[in-house]
Amino acid sequence: MAAPLAPGGFEFAIDRGGTFTDVFARCPGGRVRVLKLLSEDPAYRDAPTEGIRRVLQEELGVPLPRDQPLDASGIRWIRMGTTVATNALLQRRGERAALAVTRGFRHLLHIGTQARPQLFDLEVAMPEVLYEEVIEVDERLIPEQPDCHLPGRVAGVTLLVQRPLDVARLREDLERVLARGIRSLAVLLLHSYAWPGHEQQVGALAQSLGFAQVSLSSAVAGMARAVPRGLTACADAYLSPGVRRYLRGFCQGFRHGLRGVQVLFMRSDGGLTPMDTFGGARAILSGPAAGVVGYARTTFDPQDGTPVIGFDMGGTSTDVSRYAGEFEHVFEATTAGVAIQSPQLHISTVAAGGGSRLFFRSGLYVVGPESAGAHPGPACYRKGGPLTVTDANLVLGRLLPEFFPRIFGPGEDQPLCRDTAAAALSVEEVALGFIRVANEAMCRPIRALTEARGHEAARHVLACFGGAGGQHACAIARTLGMARVFIHRHSGLLSALGLALADAVQEEQEPCALPYGPGAFPRLEERLRELERRCRDGLRAQGFEPEQIRTEPFLHLRYEGTDCALMVSARGHPAHPGSCAAGDFLAAFTARYRQEFGFTMPGRAVLVDDLRVRGTGSTEPVPETPLGPRGHPPRPETVTRCYFEGGYRDTPVFLLGELGSDHVLSPGVPPGCVATVTRFGDINIAVGAGPAAARDTRLEPVRLSVFSHRFMSIAEQMGRALQRSAVSTNIKERLDFSCALFGPDGGLVSNAPHIPVHLGAMQEAVQFQIRNLGPELREGDVILSNHPRAGGSHLPDLTVITPVFWPGQPRPVFFVASRGHHADVGGCSPGSMPPHSQSLAQEGATFVSFKLVTNGEFQEQAVTEALLAPGAVPGCSGTRNLRDNLADLRAQVAANQKGIGLVRELIEQHGLEVVQAYMGHVQANAELAVRDTLRAVAARWGTSLAAEDTMDDGTPIRLRVVPPPSPQGSAVFDFGGTGPEVLGNCNTPRAITLSALIYCLRCLVGHDIPLNQGCLAPVQVRIPPGSILDPSPEAAVVGGNVLTSQRVVDVVLRAFGACAASQGCMNNVTFGSARGGYYETVAGGAGAGPGWAGRSGVHTHMTNTRITDPEILELRYPVVLRRFELRAGSGGAGRHRGGDGVIRELQFREPTQLSVLSERRATRPYGMAGGLPGAPGLNLLLRRDGRLINLGGKSSVSVEPGVSQNPKITPKTALKPPQTHPKNCPETAPKLPQKLP
Repeated sequence: MAAPLAPGGFEFAIDRGGTFTDVFARCPGGRVRVLKLLSEDPAYRDAPTEGIRRVLQEELGVPLPRDQPLDASGIRWIRMGTTVATNALLQRRGERAALAVTRGFRHLLHIGTQARPQLFDLEVAMPEVLYEEVIEVDERLIPEQPDCHLPGRVAGVTLLVQRPLDVARLREDLERVLARGIRSLAVLLLHSYAWPGHEQQVGALAQSLGFAQVSLSSAVAGMARAVPRGLTACADAYLSPGVRRYLRGFCQGFRHGLRGVQVLFMRSDGGLTPMDTFGGARAILSGPAAGVVGYARTTFDPQDGTPVIGFDMGGTSTDVSRYAGEFEHVFEATTAGVAIQSPQLHISTVAAGGGSRLFFRSGLYVVGPESAGAHPGPACYRKGGPLTVTDANLVLGRLLPEFFPRIFGPGEDQPLCRDTAAAALSVEEVALGFIRVANEAMCRPIRALTEARGHEAARHVLACFGGAGGQHACAIARTLGMARVFIHRHSGLLSALGLALADAVQEEQEPCALPYGPGAFPRLEERLRELERRCRDGLRAQGFEPEQIRTEPFLHLRYEGTDCALMVSARGHPAHPGSCAAGDFLAAFTARYRQEFGFTMPGRAVLVDDLRVRGTGSTEPVPETPLGPRGHPPRPETVTRCYFEGGYRDTPVFLLGELGSDHVLSPGVPPGCVATVTRFGDINIAVGAGPAAARDTRLEPVRLSVFSHRFMSIAEQMGRALQRSAVSTNIKERLDFSCALFGPDGGLVSNAPHIPVHLGAMQEAVQFQIRNLGPELREGDVILSNHPRAGGSHLPDLTVITPVFWPGQPRPVFFVASRGHHADVGGCSPGSMPPHSQSLAQEGATFVSFKLVTNGEFQEQAVTEALLAPGAVPGCSGTRNLRDNLADLRAQVAANQKGIGLVRELIEQHGLEVVQAYMGHVQANAELAVRDTLRAVAARWGTSLAAEDTMDDGTPIRLRVVPPPSPQGSAVFDFGGTGPEVLGNCNTPRAITLSALIYCLRCLVGHDIPLNQGCLAPVQVRIPPGSILDPSPEAAVVGGNVLTSQRVVDVVLRAFGACAASQGCMNNVTFGSARGGYYETVAGGAGAGPGWAGRSGVHTHMTNTRITDPEILELRYPVVLRRFELRAGSGGAGRHRGGDGVIRELQFREPTQLSVLSERRATRPYGMAGGLPGAPGLNLLLRRDGRLINLGGKSSVSVEPGVSQNPKITPKTALKPPQTHPKNCPETAPKLPQKLP
């Protein structure tokens, strides 16, 4: 029952973590007991049961044998959080499962968004899918506008049954899977979020045949977007059986299976749910969610409203989150490589914890992401483990071995060993240096959670919990400008306490597709009332009284034409005559949008994607017993020598249980901080300013690592600001942009690329402006440029450059720049990606040194005229999307302004001379890393390296590395012999060739280094003027950026023998009309290497853009996606196979202009070391009269809507991108999209 907490029985809150299980128990009479024990121990079967047994035995005073079930009659409730599901997902130890998916999409979840997780890893390592068998279901629903008569359809969405469900064939396939011993099934049918009828039929049939677990995507995650919904259903099918087994085993530890005891489990959204509804996809963040509830309930003060940052530092990673009076949820997040589409608390994780390993690479201190794990653990565990953050803290005296259990060493009976850690580190300054670098790494996700979303980090309280956080909290707070750190007295088991304080939650959600406005209010209000009724009924069934139940409605809203939806409540925005009766959701949405993104879109319609109601059943809080004053100064248990900035200090050690509410601790905390004990025994630390930053310009390795983090953080925060404030899909969702910081000479300092083709190219753009404008660059000016001779890539990539001035300096002291791909800048075809352009004038508007902002004023009229100017060129048009162009340019200006503020903040903290000195040191460090790599190459080969490949038109790209890399780590990259400029558009600006070279050098280095101009310092690049790699100023270049750049990478990597060729193309597809257009790049296969097979269906090398989800594509554009799957066998054979390409088939629903810009249609991606080449790509158009036409690699054609319901004769285009090739494996040519007119 859900009665108020009272002293009539035992109440247990238990957090079962990966290493330890924490127990918070309230005993009859109100006494609180806490307990920590190992989650896995041969002495007992289940840690939570063992924790309960120990508490009951000690409190009742009677022996309770481990081999006998416990009597639960004295237990009122049990609340648990568990990592059972998380661990099964991380270790891939879930149930054997199959996937039933709409025919034509068997590989959809393997391809996913087509983006790779690590830009510079030649071996594209991605988690494998969770199912081992696929059943393709013959059925198809497609969106249709009027006159749909399907039962139960979503408001605003009507669907057409293009192909009914083939039950007979499905039965055969299900029986075949059952015969293999698979009893768990995930079901993903396209558009089932809007009408689940087909999925429900599949589920009913599967259960009747004997499947024990059936997870329908429409039931598990009923929101649009097939890929995350399908991955969530797979996770549910994969994890739920194991969770149920654990729950059954837990209940078996008690007499009568815990009948009559309320047992609740924490879900990922921060709410408790009954045991029989707990499992699968909503169990993954169970433990971390409880920690968020814990600090939210104990640290946040509703009276002053100061928001709180949760800082949970564990052994392998650190979780950060934010609470400002209400829980912040996300509705799609990735865990262990699996995108989960369900409500989850917004928790960001960084791979820096107590077990993070310490390295010294090329003069740089590096912390993580590798971890020592529990075994062998840090060096001080006496098991031969590596050096870690824990070892550094031990050397500095911040961990005291005498206060740790003797569980270390081979026999697990020894204390922590300081000598082992000290011998590895040798001196305290080195240890402190690693701690400073680790702290800076942990500051970056906090900045992303606050400043990148419009919140000032300094205006937060830092709530510290977890096993390792106490040694770092004050330093991190000081770095971020926070004035207060709060440490709860139960911070070591705050997740368990959070379970005791949490509410039970019942949520109901359903999709919607209505415009938000008076016409939709009656329908919205009706559905919200129904969802509220379901929530209340569910909570009443758990025993909650009506007065304990609260409900809150939410609408998932977005601006029309955008993909960025926000789940908003109307809290603080009461209803009025012009709003929905549940509240003014429009006002709430616009306020939240302005907070998150810095702007709103007046006049643009707002659409409702989903309706949601969250119901909570509240219990009375666990009462806290106040501490009394001690009446005497605090008495230290001991005094230890602890190393801080400036040297050792005698530092007293206090036991928390011996402190009173009148105690103030100054010597026991870092210098400059003062700790006070609160009336309930918690620790409140006032963080002082700390010692002033040193103004020494000499190279010091620790500061080098810290400045490297700070420079990169500036570029990253600029990128987040741009993504927040942009309106176009290309920038906001596809992430086709990059931001960077440059020195006063225009040399690259740090670059946060989403797209590798932008690497280094912006440096050429900035240096051109310095040469071209010189003294004309003034404070308040912002430059717009995209011309190839000015360091541009291709015309849709608009670069915005802002000089950074400093008082007393006549010239800029830094530059910041942002480059974003605009959907259209005019030219001879929609999307400004014409396949047959022969001159730059046909490709759109050009800007050389255009002052976008002068004296602080945005030059809207002048830039509008320039964007419309291509309309004067015969056969061309001005920009077809002026509104988005202007909005995104303003966003780029704002992102640069964010960068300027961060640069000035850094200069104010350290001084201009120091910041510029370390700019040079960071660049020199990148140079050192590249020299080390080239020296290794020289030692391996010792002779000249050379490679050659050809474009589809026969134009050769030749490279010789001469002389070979020298012992000094230098080399000459000579592209002599490369073919001349071409009449088409595959000409490549010099800046793009340099970008490709930086990308390759970074890949060859093999570990993180600063991406800056230092990478190119050890190399001399020779490109013949007038060649395809350095064409004349007016040559067409649109294909050079997206096609030739990939071929340059293939040639460089071939010369070094690094890997076989990848697809060598970005497979550009554009379609549109006067009403608008769509652009996508399509994945292919990755090349194999000396020890790995190539990944299939992924973007490679110079691009990494995401592809539009099939359901979103069909909802918003006049197409039906017929197939999206791997092109089997196209990767090429070898000891390590090349990755396979893809087949993508589109059917058009209205007349439109289709353009395809691709390569590797005539040449095949090469294999290496005896591996065979991959297959070439193929672009096919099937006309309505049955003609099948090869479009070639570059084509623009008018297509008509397909009218036949027979898929064999429906007009379509098959675009098969070339695939990648392995080392000792042949390559594959990915099949590019198939399009249906």
